Amino acid sequence: MRSIIRSSLAALLAAPLSMLSAQAPNSGTVLHISPYAGVMVFGSYLNGPLNTTLTNKPGMLYGTQVGLSLSPELSLVGNIGYTSSSIDVGLPIIGGISVGHSSTLIYDADLEYALGSMRTGTSSLTPFVQGGVGAMRYDINAVDILNTNATNFAGNVGVGADIAMGKGMAVRLLAKDYIGKFDFKDAIGVDVSGSTSHNFGLTAGLRFDF
Repeated sequence: MRSIIRSSLAALLAAPLSMLSAQAPNSGTVLHISPYAGVMVFGSYLNGPLNTTLTNKPGMLYGTQVGLSLSPELSLVGNIGYTSSSIDVGLPIIGGISVGHSSTLIYDADLEYALGSMRTGTSSLTPFVQGGVGAMRYDINAVDILNTNATNFAGNVGVGADIAMGKGMAVRLLAKDYIGKFDFKDAIGVDVSGSTSHNFGLTAGLRFDF
């Protein structure tokens, strides 16, 4: 699985580099950097009998995207993010019980397509969509009984908008869904079939164009 993740990321990153060298020096923005912060809302990665669930509580999400323009509308984007929160077991009637703590490193490579700009008063609004592949690496500490980690493949789709604040700078709003399964075999050595979970990153940040 890790070799598949590495191969997928390398394929997305390698092909467009030759295209960048063909752009004229004054053809427009080539590089954009977007630091962000927000919240990560996790889905359940195990659904057990009697409606029991295993998931993470929502946590703060921090990260940075780096984009390379392939055309005025299309960019190749690399993303890395970090979040941490408690691990919850959901039980009927009783509700959620915290059983430990988990930190998650998110990294992915995506294609971003701008849908065109529209004027909003003195600024402009540019909606866009993203999609790509990557991974989520969990480091888990479950009540000092279990200390382990797992790296899970995750596809993602997102929708957002850039609100121009001046030349070379914009506010970036982004909602992104990371879709994957928690790899229990990687974490605990037991081949448990987990649930496909949708993990939503809701972020705001700044985009700087160079």
